[in-house]
Amino acid sequence: MSLTRENKKEKVRKPRTKITWKEVKRQKVLLFWAAIMVAYGVVFYYLPLAGWAMAFQDYKPRLGIFHSAFVGLDKFKMLFSDMTFIRVIRNTLAMGVINLVVTFVTAIAFAILLNEIASKGGKKVVQTISYLPHFLSWIIVTGILHDMLSGTGIVNEFLVNMHIIDQPINFFAHTGYFWPIVAFANVWKETGWNAIIYLAAITSIDPSLYEAASIDGAGRWAKIKYVTLPGIKPTIIILLLMNVGNVLNAGFEIQYLLGNGLIQKVSQTIDIYVLKWGISQGDYAIGTAAGIFKSVVSIILIFIANKIAKHNGEEQLF
Repeated sequence: MSLTRENKKEKVRKPRTKITWKEVKRQKVLLFWAAIMVAYGVVFYYLPLAGWAMAFQDYKPRLGIFHSAFVGLDKFKMLFSDMTFIRVIRNTLAMGVINLVVTFVTAIAFAILLNEIASKGGKKVVQTISYLPHFLSWIIVTGILHDMLSGTGIVNEFLVNMHIIDQPINFFAHTGYFWPIVAFANVWKETGWNAIIYLAAITSIDPSLYEAASIDGAGRWAKIKYVTLPGIKPTIIILLLMNVGNVLNAGFEIQYLLGNGLIQKVSQTIDIYVLKWGISQGDYAIGTAAGIFKSVVSIILIFIANKIAKHNGEEQLF
């Protein structure tokens, strides 16, 4: 009973923070810009969600949302009875997981290795070169890939000249090569850019920890294992949680530009499916239903990943 009373007294004694007009006036610039960002989010992210109503209607553009016939979950039933959509889910999930693992690991490894470069000039040169592909459009990237992997491209020439293969391989005619090509393209384009936040986290590590490790006789690899990686662990966990929710955002441009009829069964993603049915075929309702499915799964994945992180005592998003 005494402990309960003490806890109640502590709660009563705890000062309450009140928002006063004086504080509002002092923070008016920050509040103004925050209000603009909130309004932007409401207008461009939340108001368009009214369009989700199309997924529950036999939507006709000439009738609009308010006059189209309501059909309940019929479009979702059609969606999951379509084997093409099931295959599209498989493709999207597979490419999303591959991209997540490969780009996540390479970005961390690249940031750590870049941090180990002693020369400041050399580090800046490597950083600049690694960032540049991020600013290239996927049109350019896929064009480079087509040239590299064509029958007369540098990859086939190298393999033939080294007697690894007898004749050139048509990489874009075999389904087994497509997912690795997509993963390679994402790594080449985004590794340098993704490494920026890890480099920032590494620079925030207390230098005295490295000095103490040196005194204890730790080499470079030991410092990375016992100082660098634990130091950036919270950043890694937070970014991993955020990226788990983007697993189904496996991409659109690269799959659309590199895909063809021969590898269509492994190249189509949910985004391409939505484009095909929502715009090309004019069935906006089923395209919207596919988009809702993608969004709901992404939200569920974020909640599950966050729950696992919370259970293990790691950093959380919320």
